[in-house]
Amino acid sequence: MPVKGELARRRYENLVERLESLMRAALKPEYEGHYGQLVLSGDDLAEMGELKDVRRAARAAGRRLGWKTTTHPTGSRLFVLDEREPPQEIRQLAADAAAEALDRARREAR
Repeated sequence: MPVKGELARRRYENLVERLESLMRAALKPEYEGHYGQLVLSGDDLAEMGELKDVRRAARAAGRRLGWKTTTHPTGSRLFVLDEREPPQEIRQLAADAAAEALDRARREAR
């Protein structure tokens, strides 16, 4: 039977793997791994465990993905963000997509 420390290590590794999977799934392929973000709801956090453990696991998952990971708890949510500076072509692609979304929202509001 595994000792308590071994069980905690396994739970942590499982949490890192789960978060890595969620973070990878949230990536937009056209941004080639940049502009990563994941928003965890209060329900997600309650299911995953202590906030400090989830934040630590999210940073570990981000390192696996090559992210410069920051975590921001806000209210009942946790924002997990990739703060790396993307290449110019990816920044331009994201700026164009944002401008297009704003134009679409303005047209729909009229």
